[in-house]
Formats: sequence, C-alpha cells, structure tokens
Amino acid sequence: MDLSTTYLGLKLKNPLAPSASPLSRDIDSIKKMEDAGASAVVLHSLFEEQIQFEAKELDHFLSHGAESYAEALSYFPKADEYAIGPDDYLEHIRKAKAAVDIPIIGSLNGVSTGGWIDYAKKMQDAGADALELNVYYIPTDPSVPTDKVEKVYLDIVKAVKKGVTCPVAVKLSPYFTSMSSMAQRLVDAGANGLVLFNRFYQPDIDIENLEVGPNLMLSTPQEMRLPLRWIAILYGRIEADLAATTGIYTAEDVIKMLMAGANVTMMCSALLRHGVGRIREVLADLKKWMEEHEYESVEQMRGSMSQKSCPEPAAFERANYMKTLQSYV
Repeated sequence: MDLSTTYLGLKLKNPLAPSASPLSRDIDSIKKMEDAGASAVVLHSLFEEQIQFEAKELDHFLSHGAESYAEALSYFPKADEYAIGPDDYLEHIRKAKAAVDIPIIGSLNGVSTGGWIDYAKKMQDAGADALELNVYYIPTDPSVPTDKVEKVYLDIVKAVKKGVTCPVAVKLSPYFTSMSSMAQRLVDAGANGLVLFNRFYQPDIDIENLEVGPNLMLSTPQEMRLPLRWIAILYGRIEADLAATTGIYTAEDVIKMLMAGANVTMMCSALLRHGVGRIREVLADLKKWMEEHEYESVEQMRGSMSQKSCPEPAAFERANYMKTLQSYV
C-alpha cells in the first residue's frame, strides 16, 4: 500500500504532518512526532514583531503610552514571553534538520512588506525545506477597500518569492469576497501551495475587570467542513498544492480531505489534546480503511470526491445549501 504523497515538491511518506504549534518548539518533541509517523513538521511561527524589535526595543514599544491606554499592554506578549528570538529560531531550524530525516517547514507570521521578510532567505539558508507564510491580518478600518486588503497578501508573497528558491505555501483565512479568485491570484503571485484555513482566535471580554483578553479555544472536528468544501472546489482549478488544516482528528477526517483533493492533512489541536501518539493511531486506522476498501494508494483517492470529479458538482454550491436547510425535520 502506497501512503506517499507530494507537497510543495517534497516527497512525503504519508499525508499526515503536524501544523505550526508549541509542540515544535522542542527538538525532542519533533523527534517524537517523526517516530509516531509524521511525514513533515511545520515549525511554530516566527512573528514579524519579534524580528522588527530587539528585546529592549520591543518592551519600550509595548510600554510607550501605557499611562494613556493601559489595556494596550495586554495585547502583545512581553518580549521575554516569546519562546525564542529570531536568531534562535534559525538555530532551531538547523538543529531540527540535524535531528530528523523528515522535511522541516519554517513559518513566518506577519502583515507588512518590511525587513522581516529577509528572514525567509535566512530560514532557507538555515535548512528549511519549505516556508509557510501565515498572514494573520484583520482589517478594521472601514475606509480600507477590499482590493487594498488583498494586496497585502499578494505583496508579501511576491516579496518573499523574490528572495528564496525553496517552495512557499500561504496559510490564509476564508474571509475573502471571492475565495477562488484570491486563491488564483496568490498562485499567480508565486505561491506553490495554499494551507486552508487559518483560524482567527477571537478575543473575549472580562466583564468584571473590563478588559479584553485572549481566549484560546482548540478546534473541533466540526470545523473541518469549511476547508473540506474549499479544497474540493479548488482542486484541479489552480496550479498549487493544497494542505488541509483545522478540525482534523481521525483517519476518517484525513480520508475526506484527501478525497476532496488535499495533498497533505495537518494536525494541531488533536495532538495538543491527545499527544503526538495520535499520529500513529490515525495512520493505523488509515491503512486499515484503505485495505478494507481496496485502495492501493493515497493518490488513487485524492480528488475523487472533489467538485471537479463529483457527479453532482452543484453539491458544493447552492444545491447543498438548499438541501441542508430542508433536511432538518
């Protein structure tokens, strides 16, 4: 049975890869993920803010004006709360590459086209097999038009691709006026793959202390429906690899994503909840299902239930919407 797949030009032994998470901050943890069967690992993100400011400068930046707007201090972590600095991150890539045989994918998180983008080249030089750009951008100014918001993503991709030769994937949100058009424009800008989707972690309000604070909620299996739908729609329509993330917990979830058209499935919340041994369990269940249903390879099932291949392509569009509303009794 052939479980291998390709993603960003990389030959992977199976379609399971841990996505960016705190688990990749420790070399021993990365080794454990490889031992459990992971085919690649996406490292935790290096943030634009970490690169733009050294520790003392960042503290000053975050503390400046605190008397007039004290709540602002809680919006950013303190400089010493970041796991590692920019130079340490590059060394972490080197150590990870020396410790494991699977591909290591570096992650950059930012929203501008500043000097932080130079670190893409440094990550590549440190040994990263590919890069994942995590553009976490929430436009709140009503005067900023849609095309300007989209230009932020496109400019970052173009700038990074000018400086590196390794493959680049973009992890993006689903909140675009035309997701299909945006996907194509990102590919035209140079993206080799798309990671669907990034989760926007919503803030919460402390009504007793009158503060806005973080409220981390891990994904649930129900959330996989959104990337499932868009991967099925985009498969065969854009010339880029597709990575599925968010809500992937079981072999059944992996199979559905592969049938929709994903090249690889990425797990985070499932590993944080159940440990990295979950990878081994999902792989065993995947093999068992493929044997029972007489699949000889992952490639055989990939895209078999995409919109392009589906006998009823409208199932992914308005027909599914109408049928769903009428199905509840």
